[in-house]
Amino acid sequence: MIGAQDEDFEGEDGEGKDAFRNLQAEIEAERIAEALVFASAQPVSEGFITERLPKGFNAREIMLRLKDHYAPRGVNLVQVDDAWAFRTAADLSFFIRRDENEVRKLSRAALEVLAIIAYHQPVTRAEIEDIRGVQTSRGTLDVLMEAGWVRFRGRRRTPGRPVTLGTTRDFLDHFGLEELRDLPGLEELKGAGLLSGRIPANFNIPSPLMNDELTEDEDPITQMDLEELGLLAPGGASEE
Repeated sequence: MIGAQDEDFEGEDGEGKDAFRNLQAEIEAERIAEALVFASAQPVSEGFITERLPKGFNAREIMLRLKDHYAPRGVNLVQVDDAWAFRTAADLSFFIRRDENEVRKLSRAALEVLAIIAYHQPVTRAEIEDIRGVQTSRGTLDVLMEAGWVRFRGRRRTPGRPVTLGTTRDFLDHFGLEELRDLPGLEELKGAGLLSGRIPANFNIPSPLMNDELTEDEDPITQMDLEELGLLAPGGASEE
């Protein structure tokens, strides 16, 4: 009888030690993930975090736990597409001065083009001009690309193979969006006073593409395309 009790006690004790080890391992995994995001100036992808965690841990579950932990604090852990970053809590942002890092104020034309790309992507320059009803200068697109908010996606499989445009992860990060589905809808735009005057009865807000994968009518950008677009010097070297 005594021997049986001893065995039961040892079994429970062993389970307790295993539970303690598992808890320590979880805490260590969270610390690693936290450190990876904290040390990066840019949002860190879940894939990058997964590669550096001990085997058997789910990066998404860990990040969601950390997100809840930081939710009431002055610094929040936020999701940006499939990546994570630490950001000042939205209600405290007015305390933080960021004058030195502010992107210069966008022109009305640049704001219009950015909005069209965000909601209609993938979209070509000709399609942007068709929506706006006026020509779009290369300078306007250059400003958006220099800000890191717009990128070349691919080439449309139509005559002339026009370049398609889309937004970037930096665009989501700057405007505090986790993903493109968080872009404001029609009612939200009305409530913010961004849609005024008489709105046509058939007016609607399109749903943007939710991922970076090329569509069936897009081809990937090649090195030759990059040279043609002036993003690479002939021979493959980046322009200085």
